[in-house]
Parts: sequence; C-alpha cells; structure tokens
Amino acid sequence: MNPSERIDHLIAGLTDWRGKTLAGIRKSILEADREIIEEWKWMGSPVWSRDGIIAVGNAHKDKVKLTFSHGASLPDPDKLFNAGLGGNAWRAIDLFEGDKMNDRALKNLVRAAVDYNQIKLKRKAPAGTPAKVHKRKK
Repeated sequence: MNPSERIDHLIAGLTDWRGKTLAGIRKSILEADREIIEEWKWMGSPVWSRDGIIAVGNAHKDKVKLTFSHGASLPDPDKLFNAGLGGNAWRAIDLFEGDKMNDRALKNLVRAAVDYNQIKLKRKAPAGTPAKVHKRKK
C-alpha cells in the first residue's frame, strides 16, 4: 500500500467521530496546497509534507491530534494551537468529540508551514544550487 492508501485504511478503521475528524483535517490540508505529499511514518502516523514535514496526524482514544513540526515558528492569529505550547518547536491542535475545525484557519496555518519550510530550505541551499522540489505522489 502507498501512504495515501494507508491513510485511507486508517480513516476507514476509525468508525466513530475520530475518523470523520481526521478525514476533514486531511481534506483541508490537501486543499491548502496541491503540492503537499502524504507520507506514512513512525509505524502508523499520517504525515503531510512539502519541502519538509508540515504536520503529523494521530487518532488517540479521546482526541485527534494534529502536530505541526515547526508550529512554534508559525503565526497563529486564529489561536488553533491548544497543545504542546511549552516546547521550542512543535505545536499541536487537539480536537475532542464535538469540536469543529476552522477550515479557513487550518488552511492558512498549513500555508504558513509550507512557507516556513521553503524559506528554511532556501537558507540551507548553497548559492547557485536550485532548491529541492517535491512532486506530489498519487
């Protein structure tokens, strides 16, 4: 199975509110930027990337967690981050049963994460070297 199929399988196996929530998050992330790719890492976690990791999604017993790897460096004017606020890099959004995700705000946060990754990548590239380009996997 490719990563997208594994994520489909994970969501299908979550027959309660967590599956619907994770599916909605996934849809918003993929709509935010058409070049985002899906990956499957750490023995069962959906990961969305473009020029580096953007976010990791996990379904826990009582919540769905969306963790942004560079969340501490991202603007969050809509105050989506509600977990992991004490760390130096990661920030997360914990969604519990009945919570609604602000799709517009999530897409803006994803776009900010892509911008952050691209700026970071350009800083690492030696002068005259084209930045690494990821193609979306189907």
